[in-house]
Amino acid sequence: MLGQLPFDAGHAICLRWSHSVTGGAVADCFENRSGTMVLTRSYLHDFAAGLGEVAGRGQLQPSAGGGYWITGIDEVIPGNALALRVGPMAVNHTLSGGGQSLSLSQIAADTPVVLRLKPDRP
Repeated sequence: MLGQLPFDAGHAICLRWSHSVTGGAVADCFENRSGTMVLTRSYLHDFAAGLGEVAGRGQLQPSAGGGYWITGIDEVIPGNALALRVGPMAVNHTLSGGGQSLSLSQIAADTPVVLRLKPDRP
């Protein structure tokens, strides 16, 4: 295990990074819905290389600070586990939630990892 953040039921956690081509901000945000990891929204700084909305997958909304949020995605993450190849510090994959953050790029750059929702224990 590389690290751990609180991710209680009903709360959100976001994976943020800088786009590897444009350097603009990107984010995927997940909610813990009673022990199920659900992608709820994504942020895009623009429609750069590889970015954009998928028809029928959420609603596109302008962000007050620029860029766009795709909200209402509501996509269950199979097995509560998201595979990710962590980018270098220029990309700076960072996981944040519960008032804390963890720079994955700082501790595991260029490494495949799995982000996993750990089930609550009684």
